[in-house]
Amino acid sequence: MNNKFVVIIPARYASTRLPGKPLKVIGDRTLIQHVCQRAGESAAEDVIVATDDKRIFDHVIESGYKAVITSEQCQSGTDRIAEAANALELGDDVIIVNLQGDEPFMPAEVINQIANSLAENTQAAMSTGCELLNSPDDYINPDIVKVVRDKNDIALYFSRSYIPFCRENLSQNNVYKHLGIYAYTAAYVKQFASLSPCELELTEKLEQLRALWQGDKIIVSEVKQATGIGIDTPEDLELARNNYVQHYSN
Repeated sequence: MNNKFVVIIPARYASTRLPGKPLKVIGDRTLIQHVCQRAGESAAEDVIVATDDKRIFDHVIESGYKAVITSEQCQSGTDRIAEAANALELGDDVIIVNLQGDEPFMPAEVINQIANSLAENTQAAMSTGCELLNSPDDYINPDIVKVVRDKNDIALYFSRSYIPFCRENLSQNNVYKHLGIYAYTAAYVKQFASLSPCELELTEKLEQLRALWQGDKIIVSEVKQATGIGIDTPEDLELARNNYVQHYSN
């Protein structure tokens, strides 16, 4: 598998907790412009936004980036990417990085790392990232997904619960937060999207468990760069706005 890849950014307007999220302004740019810029700083051969909303589509095009319209019926970002891969007629072996449309501070180095990890680990169907978690509050927070890996960095399980269970404290340096960025081939994402959700996925509300349920391997690389805050709520947006100058004031 070669190391060339494209980034597809799923972005929908009708977010439950923050409607119109991709068009919210942080500093001098909209959220989706920030995400596109981060992707454009990576080694990706192309950056495409996949959206179901003409307002987002038009804004992305006017900003100088590429976009495709996908169905309003897509249930997840992965479904949207699978549909976009078909519309773009991507070859089966093309590596796609799924960069979520609410990650304005994701470093280009992390995007490259996730893509390269898949290219270099041919036994894996997907690749994703993690970072060390040391906060007791984050450890028990169900909104922060934890991951446990084997000695080869292959995912054993993802959960909203606290895994592994630490009988004493978090100083063991083996608790990892999962980062919601993925890489897979165009062929795999289309196959994945065609599968029905599994019981574990429905229980945890974690789509990646569908891959583990099917027996597919997910390589999970630890990242060293700070990935910043993802934007899910109005509070997240305000925090990102307050921190914008110290992160990206150029």
